[in-house]
Amino acid sequence: MPDAPLTDGTLVQDLISALPAPTLVIDQEERIVALNGAADTLLGRNVVGQIFTAALRHPDLVEAVERCLLDRTPRRTTYRITVNGSDVLYDVHLQAIADTGLLLLSFQNVTDLAQAERMRRDFVANVSHELRTPLASLIGFIETLRGPAREDVDARDRFLNIMADEAGRMNRLVGDLLSLSRVEADERVRPTTRLDLRDVLQTTVQNLDRLAADSGVTLRPQLGSAPLGVLGDADQMLQVFTNLIENAIKYGGENQYVDITAQTGVHDPVLRGPALQIVVADHGPGIDPIHLPRLTERFYRVDSHRSRELGGTGLGLAIVKHILNRHRGRLKATSRPGQGAQFTVILPLLQPET
Repeated sequence: MPDAPLTDGTLVQDLISALPAPTLVIDQEERIVALNGAADTLLGRNVVGQIFTAALRHPDLVEAVERCLLDRTPRRTTYRITVNGSDVLYDVHLQAIADTGLLLLSFQNVTDLAQAERMRRDFVANVSHELRTPLASLIGFIETLRGPAREDVDARDRFLNIMADEAGRMNRLVGDLLSLSRVEADERVRPTTRLDLRDVLQTTVQNLDRLAADSGVTLRPQLGSAPLGVLGDADQMLQVFTNLIENAIKYGGENQYVDITAQTGVHDPVLRGPALQIVVADHGPGIDPIHLPRLTERFYRVDSHRSRELGGTGLGLAIVKHILNRHRGRLKATSRPGQGAQFTVILPLLQPET
């Protein structure tokens, strides 16, 4: 029995039905002659037999199909639609099927890739902006010191102090960028070391006691007596709580308290099991709830000017988020203006060894 020709509609339908990506076939009369289930979902039902422009109205895609039908040259274009209010982007490959008048269109969803590329561009732009400002300041002061202020001792000392601050700001930014890069690289590697967070928290409080005293803030750790066991990276956990407690000291206001409390045995619905909660709470001006969902975004600041004055890079909470992701934990922020802010670290609780 001779092989069925590829122009046979049943054979074409069987072939594309096995493909996971939305795929359809157009003939020389520009009619859709076959499509698989994924394409049926994408384009809607009852499109077989219709002119393709009835289902695909995107100008770039229409032009690509018409050109490909004429010269049989493979092409690639994009197709964008809106689903439930969100843009969905497809990479469309057009390929003429040899020795037939048929054209194969395959749609690959690249929305996540496009979003990642957009985030990368935004990140590079933000880094450039964050570095350009102190760098421009340094260049300006250097030029001044070489010229009008060369013999002015008072101006020279004042400018050198400012230059040291700007250089320190750049150094902190580079340090946080490197830290974020390392954390992201390790995010899928879960820690395997048993760790008592009580030791980490006590070390963090000791390290920040001087900063708190200088800021007129009292640290009040209340860790209880229950074991605070997790599988964790001690250095990264120290980084998490240093960031959160330092933020509470800086933004909580003078003559205030920062409370650090621990709670074990909490059933967390997200972690689906027993959890450990560490809450860092200040009693300062608080944060407008509108900002809370974006606090862990890179370079997001509630008050950019104040954050820079206090030495913030805008990366601290992003680093915290990625560290907690690695530890299969999460960060929850709650606040109301005038009532302080509470940051809760939630981690899977490690049961004591028996």
